[in-house]
Amino acid sequence: MGRYVLRRLLQSIFVLIGLAVVVFFVTHLIGDAARLALPIDASEEEYLRMRERLGVDDPLIVQFLRYAGDLVRGDFGTSIWQNVPAMGLVTRRFPPTAILAFSTLAFSLAVSIPAGVAAALRPGSAIDRVAITVSIFGLSVPTFWIGLMMITFLAVNVSWLKTSGYGGFSYLIMPMLAISTQSIGRLTQVVRTAMLDVLPAQYLTTARSKGLGNRIVLGRHALRNAMLPILTITGDQVIGLLNGTVVIEVIFAWPGIGKLMYDAIVRRDFPVIQASVLFIAIVVIFVNLIIDLLYAWMDPRIRYY
Repeated sequence: MGRYVLRRLLQSIFVLIGLAVVVFFVTHLIGDAARLALPIDASEEEYLRMRERLGVDDPLIVQFLRYAGDLVRGDFGTSIWQNVPAMGLVTRRFPPTAILAFSTLAFSLAVSIPAGVAAALRPGSAIDRVAITVSIFGLSVPTFWIGLMMITFLAVNVSWLKTSGYGGFSYLIMPMLAISTQSIGRLTQVVRTAMLDVLPAQYLTTARSKGLGNRIVLGRHALRNAMLPILTITGDQVIGLLNGTVVIEVIFAWPGIGKLMYDAIVRRDFPVIQASVLFIAIVVIFVNLIIDLLYAWMDPRIRYY
């Protein structure tokens, strides 16, 4: 296992190097960073000073070598917009995104696992039809529309919740519910399908014949053996949520990575964009590694070498 983890970490280094190269050249293909960072009516003298400040008056290969050298030293550049270290700005925005992501994930799992199991136990029943209908609704309706409707009815009309911002649970509940609709829809369908595949298995019949209760049979045997596809989708949901749900964070003014990237793109703050992409890549690599290790923990037949 240790050798596998080391090999994955070494592979991740090459992935990050390749991504850093792609991000650098893509951001420089967007346009002249100095021109984009200045207002339209900026003078030529201001433009030249900005080019010198950003270091874009050098040849592209020189800029890339300087960028690569800075990355090796752990320097991800300085934000053009806020004039602070770009990576520091990104890491400060990560905790709000993590809070929103894991709250959404916990709520989605708490709803979708019981709903999927109940639907699988009674296929074709009213419970099954309701679970399928709700999951399809969650997957079909845009999260931004749900967010706007909740702001209209729960915040503006009845003043139960806060319209936007970051703070206690009253600020968290609406963005969490808006994002969780799609997660619940997807997870419910996966749980239902995985349980339908497992329930006819002979080992469950054997477990019942030994006198084990239905809860133990379903929880300890059926659900655990159905967990691999559920775990895969859960990992995908975690990655998507930690990447920063841009639209929801913008709608609710949630100060996470998604909102930061939106603001950086609007202001053409290339160092922040580059730092955000690299930070997200590190998070994705770490989450994927954790999911792979959880596979082996959930299923002893899986071995990594």
